[in-house]
Amino acid sequence: MSVFAALVDQLADLLHPLFGTAAAAAAIVLFTALVRLLVHPLSRAAARGQQARAQLQPRVAELRKRYAKQPEKLQKAVLDLHAEEKVSPLSGILPSLLQLPAFFLLYRLFSGGGDGLLSHQLFAAPLGGRWADALAGDGMFGPAGLVYVGLFLVVAAVATFTYVRTRRAAAVTPAGTGTGTLGKVLPLLSYGTLITVAVVPLAVALYVVTSAAWSAVERAVLYT
Repeated sequence: MSVFAALVDQLADLLHPLFGTAAAAAAIVLFTALVRLLVHPLSRAAARGQQARAQLQPRVAELRKRYAKQPEKLQKAVLDLHAEEKVSPLSGILPSLLQLPAFFLLYRLFSGGGDGLLSHQLFAAPLGGRWADALAGDGMFGPAGLVYVGLFLVVAAVATFTYVRTRRAAAVTPAGTGTGTLGKVLPLLSYGTLITVAVVPLAVALYVVTSAAWSAVERAVLYT
């Protein structure tokens, strides 16, 4: 952790002439973007896997109808189909799982962050503080509270963008592919980021917001 904290501190020093007292916050955003850029090849692999599996969904739906009362034969038929088309059922999942250690590392870094990192501020809000601290201070529309209001607006915009795209994708998904209920719930999950930003330290909130925005743009590019 100390190595990565030192890297963020160095980035903050480099960005200080441009961002002044907000340099540490800018360094968190930049560092998060750099890590997401490094794992972007994994995201591309996940997109290719998901698209390949989506193309097989109509045929999988047919197998479900054919073997509706024969679960063992259905499982074997689905596995044979994936083997025939050279598509792994986990091809879109494993790359995403491999990204988790990087994201966990960033979360731990920005929630612990070292005394040097969390002692900085984003405008009037300390990076080690929370929304509850801002509310207890000058209230929602005080100097620190307005920082969180800005973050909430950004998160809401990103979540709405993701919601609209996910709903459109669900609308064109062929019926009978087993995504009905899931397709209704998934678009709403993007708004859960609002809760995360409200309860974690500001440094972590910046990481979460940056990562969510990156994911939204990345998916828009990879899944068009």
